[in-house]
Amino acid sequence: MSEYLQSFILGNAAILTNVCILPLYPGLLAYMAANANHEKSQNAMKWMGLLVLLGVLSMMVLVGGLLFAFQQSFGAILPILLPTIYGVVILLGLLMLSGRNPFNRLQMVQTPALRNPYIGAYVYGLLLGPMTLPCAGPVILSAFLLGTNSAADLADGLIYFLFFGLGFGWPLVLLPFLAVTFQRQLIGWTTKHYKLLTRVSGTLLVVIGFVGIYVELLPQL
Repeated sequence: MSEYLQSFILGNAAILTNVCILPLYPGLLAYMAANANHEKSQNAMKWMGLLVLLGVLSMMVLVGGLLFAFQQSFGAILPILLPTIYGVVILLGLLMLSGRNPFNRLQMVQTPALRNPYIGAYVYGLLLGPMTLPCAGPVILSAFLLGTNSAADLADGLIYFLFFGLGFGWPLVLLPFLAVTFQRQLIGWTTKHYKLLTRVSGTLLVVIGFVGIYVELLPQL
């Protein structure tokens, strides 16, 4: 049990020390703001953080499994992955700074599944998953490498990764539950200050993107 606790603590440390985890938080705030005025989404509000986190973790397990299957390391794909991820983060931030919330589009998609707020939140997490790979990717890949010995080792490695994910993701789960307590005030506030919230989230994303480039990319040049 101590190794799982250690994994959870490492996940907590990743919130502040790994810049590729940080976009999850302004991203979730922007997503909640985009959904605040939709009646169906209001009912699902408290579960949004959990579903987003499940989407993130699902995508990471999928990518880790594919890399293992094709015998590729994260080191081999990082030169392509990092510029793409931070470019997307900065682009999203710039869109939001201009007053446009790209997360509104998930509500506008006419696919019945995506119009379901629970599925929409999970899909949103899937879309965010690749952003976290530079930070958490080695952990999930290690789980698959350990799993070559036996199914029990694979299960143990995946549980270790799950605790790591809960470590960096528990604030995502908590934020919407806190928001539900003040739901009426939140909806009124986001309606009144929607552009401000969008621009603040955009500013955070742009800053995180450039910090990521400075910390992760420039030292490799």
